[in-house]
Parts: sequence; C-alpha cells; structure tokens
Amino acid sequence: MPVVTLTINDKLVSARSERTILEAARDAGFEIPTLCHLEGLTPRGGCRLCVVEVEGSPRLFASCVTQVQEGMVVRTDTERLQNYRKMMVELLLAERNHICAVCVMNGHCELQSLAAKLGVDHVRYDYLCPDLPVDASHERNTKDPNRCILCGRCIRVCDEVEGAHCLDMMGRGIHCNVITGMNQEWGKSRSCTSCGKCVEVCPTGALFKKGMSAAEMEKHKDFLIWILDGRDKKVWHWTR
Repeated sequence: MPVVTLTINDKLVSARSERTILEAARDAGFEIPTLCHLEGLTPRGGCRLCVVEVEGSPRLFASCVTQVQEGMVVRTDTERLQNYRKMMVELLLAERNHICAVCVMNGHCELQSLAAKLGVDHVRYDYLCPDLPVDASHERNTKDPNRCILCGRCIRVCDEVEGAHCLDMMGRGIHCNVITGMNQEWGKSRSCTSCGKCVEVCPTGALFKKGMSAAEMEKHKDFLIWILDGRDKKVWHWTR
C-alpha cells in the first residue's frame, strides 16, 4: 500500500495514500475541529469546520474528504482558518434556536464546546430562529429541529450502520430539515427500529431521549466503533 510524505504545520508526516488530511493530521497529533464528521461514518464535508490551507492553492479544503498527496504542505491552524471557523459556528448559532440554558445537552453539546473553544462569545449575524414543530410522537425519543445543525450524522448512522434508512433530509436553505419515514411523524414511521443510534451520534440537543431535562442528556458515540469492529474485524471490545 503506497505511503506518501507530506508536511503538516511544518512537521513531516507519513500516511497511507488513501488516508485523508484529517486522519493524517490527527495521527500526527494535530487536532482539527469537526461537527459533521464522525469516525465510522462516511465523510460528508458539510460543516466546513475542518477546512485547512494547502500550499499552492488559494481555496480552503475540507480535510475530512481530501486525500493526502506526496509533497503536500498543509496548515491547520492559521489566523485565516480560526476566523473562518469562528464565522461558521456563529452562522450555525444564528440559523436555529441554540439557547443553551434550557437545552437538554447543556454542558455536553459539541456545538457549545466548539463555540467556547473558538472564543465565540457573541453572534454578529441576525438570528433566523424558525419556529419548527417538535416531534415527540416516538415512544422513546424526541426530535427538536430547532436545535438541528443539519450535520447528517443521524441519517448516515441510520442508513450505514442500522440499515433502516428511516431518516432523510428535505427542503433547501432555512427550510431544510431532517425528516422521518418520508416526512411522517417519527412515531408513525414503520421503518424506525427504535435502536437509538441516531440519538447517540447527534452532536446537539436536536435528538434526545424522553424524560431528560436541561443539562441531563449525555451521549456516547464510542458504541459506533464497537459495532463496526465487531462486524468487520470480529473484535468486540467496549471502550466506554
């Protein structure tokens, strides 16, 4: 399997040719923020928070879907990238209702944590906050699209891991929304297996278990690698 050598933040790094910049950077000890990306799911490149600079090109590259190349020179944490990521988080916060104090994921939310890490203490853009109906028809879980960032994790885990494909995305722009069972109420969708995988991979309070009050919901994404290692490698090890 071919191995390439590239430079990441002035450090020479070797990686297999099919690896992405994100994987190579993390293997080398460089952390790149992500929201839509989750190990075990197909990379999507949708949140644009993992963008990096590649020498010789004026544009930014989504590191989760860009393969490494021989001689590539990459920078992952320049002032330009920091400002861009901060802007992206502000836009996510402005698009929907993300009032942390009354959210079930307060203190455990990936968007909240990333905003704090990037120093987002205010939002420069007008809040859109569409009033979207909450779907509590499922016997175990609730879907609150007002807190959804459209990362697509729930859709991919439902399709690629559970194999149900109960979830999908509908609409464009501010009207884009995650739907269940061809836009049925979640509780009426016959394709839902009630496995709860979508809830565990959701980075915000858009999907949560019923009965949870503010700051009570903790999610565990490590089950995903446990399942995939068991299926592909016949190795079962619980890492929680």
